[in-house]
Amino acid sequence: MEAQPRLPLLPADPDPADWRWQIRHAITSVDALERALRLSPEERAGALRAQERGLPISITPYYLSLCDPDDPRCPVRLQCVPRGEESEETPGDLDDPLGEVAHEVAPELVQRYPDRALLLVTDRCAVYCRFCTRSRMVGDGGGPRSLDRLDEAFRYLERHPEIRDVIVSGGDPLAMSTGRLVPILERLRGMDHLDTIRLATRVPVTLPQRITHELIEALRPLHPLWVMTHFNHPKELTPAALEACRRLADGGFPVMNQTVLLRGINDDAGTLERLFRGLIRARVRPYYLLQADPVKGTGHLRTSIAEGLRILEALQGRVTGIALPKYIVDTPGGMGKVPILPEYIVARRPGETDLRTYRGVTVTYRDPR
Repeated sequence: MEAQPRLPLLPADPDPADWRWQIRHAITSVDALERALRLSPEERAGALRAQERGLPISITPYYLSLCDPDDPRCPVRLQCVPRGEESEETPGDLDDPLGEVAHEVAPELVQRYPDRALLLVTDRCAVYCRFCTRSRMVGDGGGPRSLDRLDEAFRYLERHPEIRDVIVSGGDPLAMSTGRLVPILERLRGMDHLDTIRLATRVPVTLPQRITHELIEALRPLHPLWVMTHFNHPKELTPAALEACRRLADGGFPVMNQTVLLRGINDDAGTLERLFRGLIRARVRPYYLLQADPVKGTGHLRTSIAEGLRILEALQGRVTGIALPKYIVDTPGGMGKVPILPEYIVARRPGETDLRTYRGVTVTYRDPR
């Protein structure tokens, strides 16, 4: 586990321990950012651009406290502070890399697979990550979606019983008030054909104060609810974040983590090993290691797939299987996720396959006759 935040999690003033205080006092301007951090020229240029156009700035005081104030290469700071490179485009960049607009089947509802759908219930997050897949729409001013606005999406889901799983996302659904979130989930839970509802949230990472007893008790009657969270670096595994994960697990919520592979942040096996081991200690299952989506302006944060495979191979056999996620590429255009593995098959013959183990030893497996 990394060193603890330089600012106390629960100051003497009780307000910062309240998630609503954290939201109200989020850093949203260049001036506020400059008062908190010693900005590099690249950061200042990026922050000015973000303030004027593009993905806005929003960083909770809690998450800001995890940033090194003097180091622009801090792995938390790189995730939330804009940089000038966001104005640069890389070949393959897309506004909507997952083809969500093309696969929208009702307002705020995206269906890319036969058995599951994505419901976008808000455009707000506690922190706007600089690699956000939905930078085209988050923070656009709409805020939480009303039940009326979501009604067409609900009616589509009711008419399509082949949909068994709904991912509730945005924005971040747990950045909404409980009073707004629960009626949405109740409407979904009333659909008998839905096996699972998933909450896609970064709140345990960026706003752990939100995981309150009140929230747990309000959501518990709606099980089975799965929580899909998003830790990217062991520095994010603070006592407050670990307590949020404990509350979720104790409340009966399976918690799965999707880590995005990010250049200069977590693109080495040692960092990911510390992260994945810390997660399983917190009863959070590393689920996906995601190749970063080719969002316009994020080329400086993306690695190559070859680099991802090299890292995954270094982790194979080095960490327990429950701590080893699938390496996934969500293919551009919304054609679906593809799992990628290093090449472990050395040769094939009729009835025999030569396999290379993590030890570097080649072993022959013989098929039954």
